[in-house]
Amino acid sequence: MRQDIKETIERLREEIRRHNYAYYVLDSPRVSDAEYDELFRRLEQLEREHPELITPDSPTQRVGAAPSDGFPTAVHAIPMLSLANAFSENELRDFDRRVRKLLDRDDVTYVAEPKLDGLSVELIYENGILVRGSTRGDGVNGEDVTANLRTVRSIPLRLRSINSSTPALDEARFVEARLVEARGEVFINKGDLRRLNEEREKNGLPPFANPRNLAAGSLRQLDPHVTATRPLRFYAYDYGRLEGIEVSSQIKLLDTLATLGIPTNPLRHICHGIEQAISFYHEFQRMRADLPYEADGIVIKVNDFASREKLGTVSRSPRWAIAGKYPAQQGVTKLKDIVVQVGRTGVLTPVAILEPLRLRGVEITHATLHNEDEIVRKDIRIGDMVIVQRAGEVIPQIVGPVIERRDGSEKEFVMPTTCPVCGSDVVRLPGEVARRCLNVSCPARIKESIVHFVCKGGFDIDGFGVKLVEQLLARGKISRVSDIFHLMRDNLIGLDRMGPKSADNLLRAIEHA
Repeated sequence: MRQDIKETIERLREEIRRHNYAYYVLDSPRVSDAEYDELFRRLEQLEREHPELITPDSPTQRVGAAPSDGFPTAVHAIPMLSLANAFSENELRDFDRRVRKLLDRDDVTYVAEPKLDGLSVELIYENGILVRGSTRGDGVNGEDVTANLRTVRSIPLRLRSINSSTPALDEARFVEARLVEARGEVFINKGDLRRLNEEREKNGLPPFANPRNLAAGSLRQLDPHVTATRPLRFYAYDYGRLEGIEVSSQIKLLDTLATLGIPTNPLRHICHGIEQAISFYHEFQRMRADLPYEADGIVIKVNDFASREKLGTVSRSPRWAIAGKYPAQQGVTKLKDIVVQVGRTGVLTPVAILEPLRLRGVEITHATLHNEDEIVRKDIRIGDMVIVQRAGEVIPQIVGPVIERRDGSEKEFVMPTTCPVCGSDVVRLPGEVARRCLNVSCPARIKESIVHFVCKGGFDIDGFGVKLVEQLLARGKISRVSDIFHLMRDNLIGLDRMGPKSADNLLRAIEHA
């Protein structure tokens, strides 16, 4: 093989890596999209002609893995801790007082960063090459989603050099570090989510609920090719272990990671004392609606790593950091009705039917009321004007009624004494707040059991959703979980949105499960 071909391939890879760095890390693209695409096509063509020269860290290898049967467990060498929350200035000042007391000094420098609404992951690089990527999981054990993370274009497959003698943008050799564990957030921009949903609605598919759900669901796809179709992004904000690199502060860490080619959020702020951090907390609240991504607060961290070591951790949270969260966005709408749903274990759950209300771009029409004790405690009545908020910015819940707006037409809600689906007696066992239908043959319990079985958390059968379960039950094609594995092609064709190709795909997914 001619040496010049090998050199040309490596030159193209280096050039593409430099442009990726300029685009994703420096936010300063050096070429047009068309010019970048042309470089990429030339590299793909040469690698097709000389497959023996393909390397795992080549920019063309972001979508190369076959679908997985599941995700193996990835153990974090250093636990990925969760953060304590603060929802007011006073709580942030309390955090600062604890920090200063433990450090026995009055001057503490903090770094404030946006708290993105995505999924936390860890990237492990050995000798400059990405070898594993995993979700946070429970903080100790995550899911190994390396193949999917390799499809995220802002995540480098190979790190840059930290040799300061050459301009960062023109240098793309192996990094000197033996080990880099970078931790950060995978997220999706609001505009990208909007465009994806517009496309899905054109194709008759349900829209994605919010950016976080989309990011999390995309990373848990068993087929990396599906993940590659989602415009995911990544910002690093922390580390696990570093070998061969010395960093002494949060700001130095973020600068170093960026130099290595790992994107970090440029919207970070050095705060000399908690009052500057609180000012940034309010400033960020005003600007966040105009940001391209969702953020539900800021994270305030002690900048100095030696101080962090002294502060240590409590339970599963560090003493040196806190999340300054914003109150969940609220709105007022009318509670039209309360209906009762029956779950797979027979629990009856009251659900509020609301006049449509938009909160942060999401239309809210339903909200859980948890149980009858909660309804009584909050004195919620049918016909009330109620305050609705998205708990954690995602799950709609009713805060309470606007009592001064009652006109006397409101009705108190009474939980049924018989199952609203099968008519069986409902019981409330001693020590429980929930009422239950004890009929194991209740159609609602059967449906919810099947839905739980086929959806995420169960067998995760691709394409087998709630609507399909309802159709199959209504037409008598299934009556229990085991019937799923006896479905035939003729049982599926003719159902809504179920042609021959869709039926075959579903049967393959069932067989795979």
